[in-house]
Amino acid sequence: MGDLGRSTHVVVLNDDLFDEIEFDAARTGDYRRAALRMNHLAATAEPTGSMSRAEAYMRAGDQWLLADEPAIAVERFELARADGGATFADPRAPLARALIALGRRDEGQALIRELDREGAEGRRDPRTCDLIAELLAEQGDMDGALHWATAGADECKRRGDRAELRLLLSLRFRIRNDLGLPEDDYDKMLDELTADAGEGRRFRSARPGGGTTDS
Repeated sequence: MGDLGRSTHVVVLNDDLFDEIEFDAARTGDYRRAALRMNHLAATAEPTGSMSRAEAYMRAGDQWLLADEPAIAVERFELARADGGATFADPRAPLARALIALGRRDEGQALIRELDREGAEGRRDPRTCDLIAELLAEQGDMDGALHWATAGADECKRRGDRAELRLLLSLRFRIRNDLGLPEDDYDKMLDELTADAGEGRRFRSARPGGGTTDS
């Protein structure tokens, strides 16, 4: 009798659940509600093979950033970092974004330099490179953004990761275009990838730095 009324349902962390929360937030614009739900799940749900608790904290932090709450986002990213579980990117990349959003630019830049030093030792992650390149481009550091996009593309080539390579090369093209640099071998590689996907060369050149399309 003692077990009557006690729920045996266990909520587990998984990508589908978090994808649904993110989709709903994008539809409604209520990122704070999504962040709160993810906070609760990250702290209470059981991690599974498809999602670690660190990953859940990372995704909660992303929603706090979208909700314009960088201070809380910093806490979530720090929790992800402390947890040490598998994540889609190094937690220091979004943590740097949150710190810069808080006006703690020196701390954010220090994290980026730390990641770059580790990358020079052969420990680069393409998705992390993508996030840092995007951040630096937004901050107006186009040379730094180009460095990170190129480093990420090189790592993708080494791993044979064509999907992420295509994303990084597209980002790199836009950055290089903003810098007014001439076409190079990386752009030719992007042409080859888009051709293989059945798309024309204009896939990338139709999206210069301003994001406009050809008429």
